[in-house]
This record gives sequence, C-alpha cells and structure tokens, in this order.
Amino acid sequence: MIDFALKIVHLPERGGDSLSSQRVVTAGGGFNVMSAAHRQGLDATYVGQLGTGPFADVARASLVSEGIEIAPIAPGATDVGVCIVLVDADGERTFVTSSGAELTLRPADLAATVLGAGDVVYLSGYNVVYSEVARTVSDWVGALAAEVVVAFDPGPRAADIDSAILSRVLERTDWLLCNAREARLLSGDEDVATGAATLRARWNCERVVVRDGSHGCVGADEGGLIRAPGFETQVVDTNGAGDVHNGVVIAELARGTAWGEALVRANAAAAIAIASLGPATCPLRDEVDALVASQPRQVTRL
Repeated sequence: MIDFALKIVHLPERGGDSLSSQRVVTAGGGFNVMSAAHRQGLDATYVGQLGTGPFADVARASLVSEGIEIAPIAPGATDVGVCIVLVDADGERTFVTSSGAELTLRPADLAATVLGAGDVVYLSGYNVVYSEVARTVSDWVGALAAEVVVAFDPGPRAADIDSAILSRVLERTDWLLCNAREARLLSGDEDVATGAATLRARWNCERVVVRDGSHGCVGADEGGLIRAPGFETQVVDTNGAGDVHNGVVIAELARGTAWGEALVRANAAAAIAIASLGPATCPLRDEVDALVASQPRQVTRL
C-alpha cells in the first residue's frame, strides 16, 4: 500500500482540523519489511498485485529503487490501496486504510512463484484479514513445502481474522512475530514472556518473537526464553517500527546470526528507525553495527 504519513500535535476533535508539520508519501505495508531485510543484505521479492494507477506507480518505483524484485504478476486495472497515517507528538500512529488492488490477488498469481529450501515467506495479518484474499493466501501458505520458512505477523487487526483462517496460518508458521498486545490477544497471557512461551507451545512454532516497546523484545525457541533489551533513542514516529524489527530478524536468522544477537540487532534497527518520520526508515547494516557497538546490550535468559 501507499502510506500518507502526517506529523501532527494531536488528533483533531470530531469535525475539527489539525495542522501537519511534516508529511511523507511512500510505499508502506510489506514494503517496510522487505526494505529492512534487503538493507541487511537479504534478497527480497514482492509477490502481490500492484494494480494500475498513480499509487501503483509510486509503489513500483519504490520497489525498484530499493532493489526489491517484483514477481511477474500481470497488473490489474485497479490502483493499489492507501493508508493515512496520523503521527502525534508522542510518536504514536493512527491509521485510516482504503484497500485496493492488493485484494485482487488470484491463486494463479501465487502458484507461479518458485520457492526453494531456506526461502522465507513473510506473511502479514493484513494478507488474511480480508475475505477477498484470505482463502487464496491461506491455501497457498498451507501447501508450501516444509523446507520453506513461513514468518507471520498477525498485525493490529489480528482479532478480525477469521478463526479458521488464523488457525490454519498459525499451524504452518515457523517464526511468529508479534507485539505485546497481539501476544496477549493470541495467548490470553498478560505477561509478555509467558505469552511467548504459550504461543510457541500451542502452535509448535520454531521461534516466537514478542516486541515489547522500549523494553526490547522476548524470544522463545527450543532453548527456552530470552530477553533482548531495547536501545535509547528519540521517538519521532513509531509507524513501521514493527516492520523494521521483523525484517531485520528475518534477515539475520536467514544469514545464520545467533538467535540472541539477531534480536539485539532488530531492537537496534527499530530504535534508529523510530527517530525519523516515515515507515520505511530501516538503517543499513553498518549503522546497526555502530549503535550496537556504542550501546552494548546483554541478552538474558528468563
């Protein structure tokens, strides 16, 4: 989708108006995750319907300029959707979404994608919350070979995903990536660490990551629970922070980085990203190196 990010002091009252001090128009959604992973050295391909129109042109140009490949899916006649992002003085973001061509994806579009052992398919809750594409995407993911890694972030609308679709996706998920609110929703546990352990046991995921804001994140794998602390930063815009974290986790695990180190690096990248306005603000790998070196962090086992 295309993000229209507007920096405001506070949300306007009903019928009112708030002046924006900054604005950014950029590709958003899955682009944030792919750009983050690519900036850490991982090859990335967008498998989705871009459609036709001025917003689709922005999305296509963003993918090309970032070096992300585009799957050969014939563009439909509808333009891609947009998301209005209102970012207040505390960096909190509020969304208004208008969907578009991304909901016209067909089974044949996905069937043409060739995947190999070790490839990672990143799936967002937005891919399965809309009835227009939920069955198409969940059927495709459910049929993927076991050698393909499925990374799933249920997203802020996790509660709106059809329970049967959600269960099917979680049963195939290898790496479950979510924030504290989503972990509580899916696990029923208030404690972040307990929720991570519950989700891993319930769905037999190889790894679970629960992002916990300024506290960093908790990871669960066969070795148990670990916490990777956060980094000091200036909060300007939290929009896309979770996407950046996801992209870095995926890239680091794909390249064989140790579990704890991957989580620390993801925390560092997210800290850098939220100091700038806009969703696709993931730093390059050497910038992450510099922050990790300047603010050493120790992973603890829980």
